[in-house]
Amino acid sequence: MTDTGFEKAPARDRRRFPGISSRAYEHPADRSALVALRRLSGFDTALKALSGLLPERSLRLLFLSDSVRVGETQFPHLYAMLRDACHILDLEKVPQMYVQQDPRPNAMCIGLDEPIIVVTTSLVELLDEEEMRAVVGHEVGHALSGHSVYRTILLFLTNLALKVAWIPLGNVAVMTLVTALREWFRKSELSADRAGLLVGQDVTASMRGLMKLAGGNHLHEMNVDAFLEQADEYEKGGDLRDSVLKILNMLPRTHPFTTVRAAELKKWSQSRDYQRIMDGHYPRREEDKDASVRDSFRESATHYADSVRTSKDPLFKLVGDIAGGAADMGGRLRDKFTGAGAGGGTGSDAGPGAPRGATGQG
Repeated sequence: MTDTGFEKAPARDRRRFPGISSRAYEHPADRSALVALRRLSGFDTALKALSGLLPERSLRLLFLSDSVRVGETQFPHLYAMLRDACHILDLEKVPQMYVQQDPRPNAMCIGLDEPIIVVTTSLVELLDEEEMRAVVGHEVGHALSGHSVYRTILLFLTNLALKVAWIPLGNVAVMTLVTALREWFRKSELSADRAGLLVGQDVTASMRGLMKLAGGNHLHEMNVDAFLEQADEYEKGGDLRDSVLKILNMLPRTHPFTTVRAAELKKWSQSRDYQRIMDGHYPRREEDKDASVRDSFRESATHYADSVRTSKDPLFKLVGDIAGGAADMGGRLRDKFTGAGAGGGTGSDAGPGAPRGATGQG
């Protein structure tokens, strides 16, 4: 049998995180994309208007009438996983969960007032118990973060865009919101993947699940290290044309590419942030009201700056080089006009009590 690079599953004595805030696992890109979304002109108005128009009751009736509701007598193993995930993330009210007949492996968390989790039959058949546990934790993470509201709006607007496609300006307005929502939702998936890992506490199971989503139920033919190498090759490969094509390929998607998700989750599982959560040190929900919005913005901005600086993508490298060049030029201009670079020259940085000719530099 081909070596898959997987280790033995850990013991099932998993940790619980009482009162954990979604801030503990939310990806900085998720928060910054949501901030950008909320700043989008007209978004707040559209959100308020759509909240009254969205057919949430209709959705609930649809799943109730044409799907199987998970409970103690139907899909009891999924119900046990759902209750377990809510217990670990300390989500007091267990969301309703449905299994829907669909040949495509998928799961989602929707709903405005109360979240509903839906998994497809194909996904249930594809994943083993620990892989499915990570998926259920992923969806409970969406519920805890409040993502279901925006996901529901995205589904509604996507359908609406198809209906008003013949109205040029109307379609443009709707697609602007859809594009912004998709950008946020792709980032929110990275947060939910982290929540799934906190619930399953088995990074190899999370990796297996993502690999199966990409390549089907053929684990004996796949290798996790080689799969992660694909993510590295995808990020740094090609030239500027490939960078543009990556963006175009990504725009219509609601989820990041699977190799990228795997690489992001693997990196987080090895980080100090993850270890601190596992050690019981994490933000609590009771502290959310005191959380600094400014700190959140700063963290998001730092994340994007670091992403550009460390990215191996040709386009990001170009952006970083341009930014670095601009900074160097700005520094040279500053030195030229302040005299900071001139030896022995009179500098404008001299302190009040400094002798003439002092530059004020230590």
